[in-house]
Amino acid sequence: MQRPDWAPDTIDIERPSVARMYDYYLGGSHNFAADRAAARAMVDAVPDAPLMAQANRAFLRRAVQFLADAGVRQFLDIGSGIPTVGNVHEIAQRIDPESRVVYVDVDPVAVAHSREILSGNDRATVLQEDLRRPEAILRHPEVTGLLDFSQPIAVMIVAVLHFIPYADQPAEILRTLRRSLVPGSHLVMSQACDEGRDETGERAEAERVYRRTDNQLWIRSRSELTALFEGFELVDPGVVWVPQWRPDTPEQAENAEKAVFMGGVGRLDG
Repeated sequence: MQRPDWAPDTIDIERPSVARMYDYYLGGSHNFAADRAAARAMVDAVPDAPLMAQANRAFLRRAVQFLADAGVRQFLDIGSGIPTVGNVHEIAQRIDPESRVVYVDVDPVAVAHSREILSGNDRATVLQEDLRRPEAILRHPEVTGLLDFSQPIAVMIVAVLHFIPYADQPAEILRTLRRSLVPGSHLVMSQACDEGRDETGERAEAERVYRRTDNQLWIRSRSELTALFEGFELVDPGVVWVPQWRPDTPEQAENAEKAVFMGGVGRLDG
């Protein structure tokens, strides 16, 4: 396979990447044949996979809009993926051009493309790091140089947690991030849940597909995801299927379980 100019030399383009598969679901072009083959296998196993990605992206947009309208002006988006239309900085800076955004992703393609998009934007930056290393993220000069941790920050962990096994202690990761935040900060999370869907065997097939990548799937229940908001007060309507989280119209919340992702927003009070 010929390596495109935008692909860093360090990546294995023959091995599927979850970030590039997600890009494919959303109609993006920063993916390789191996990513497309794995993504198509996922669609064969779970036909609603593209809908899931789109619904999750719409949830992110509504959450950022809600937070920006509430006065939040700083965003730390961990596991941000390959940029597509409707990025966090586009939404937040449309409301207030002074809004600051730090993107974090482990995938070098996502980081390289983000740098290209953010060129010339001195209030948004990107770094390559792993959610499983929260201290490294919090200490990184790109983070400390742009975000003021004495003021509220919204931490976004959207469509990422289902790649973090319990052995990596996601609850402790989130506690580390929470300890760095001041009251008025928020946590936005979503992840794949299987409530009401496993009768078709989709979960087993999805897990089989993702074993071809560097990241296995760790599906959680609503109660498990809710527990990971420890220390945050959930904003109404709580942890729900993502189309049900403050939809733009009632019709958008119909058949919400097809989105597979559940999500919520929590506020850190004093």
